[in-house]
Amino acid sequence: MTITLAIDTAAPRLQLALLLATGHVDTSIDEIATGHAELIFERIATLLGRNHIGYADLQRVVTTTGPGSFTGLRIGLSAARGIGLARSIPVVGVSSLVALSLTATGPTTILLDARRGEAYFQTFSGPAVPSSDGALLPIEDAHTRVMPGSHLIESYFIDIAALATYGATLDPIQNPPEPNYIRDADAKPQSAARIPRQGA
Repeated sequence: MTITLAIDTAAPRLQLALLLATGHVDTSIDEIATGHAELIFERIATLLGRNHIGYADLQRVVTTTGPGSFTGLRIGLSAARGIGLARSIPVVGVSSLVALSLTATGPTTILLDARRGEAYFQTFSGPAVPSSDGALLPIEDAHTRVMPGSHLIESYFIDIAALATYGATLDPIQNPPEPNYIRDADAKPQSAARIPRQGA
């Protein structure tokens, strides 16, 4: 097995997993809504240390790419990319919607409250086998599109051990660690609010 570090900071948790060469997966989970940046490298060091693994032993990093918390995603993606760059190892990105489907046993619908009366929505015929694209829909519309008889997932919390195992098999070229916000960032250019200079 490829020794793989998995990172998920898209939800109000700091989730880490370490897939070892034996196939065993060790996990570290902190229930936190903020403070990921201050804690993430301390928790990674602890996870590696208790498994007698150093950064030099890592062969791959996998991270969720969203949708989820903008701030949380940036922290997880930055940490994953930084480790990959420092160690010259592949970094794999996995959509959080795909990650949520990994524990599915059949047809599954992911429907996550995105606030503002909207939902992140995607359907799967099986684990990591999408039958529709990820989308941002009015929440009422999303509920009408739930597949009859499918398993409905409405929690942002992925199985981090499953992500580590899945990410260890993916082609890094086809799965880059790029953010998958689906919804655009709230921050907008402020040019429209600027006061025009006199004489302009």
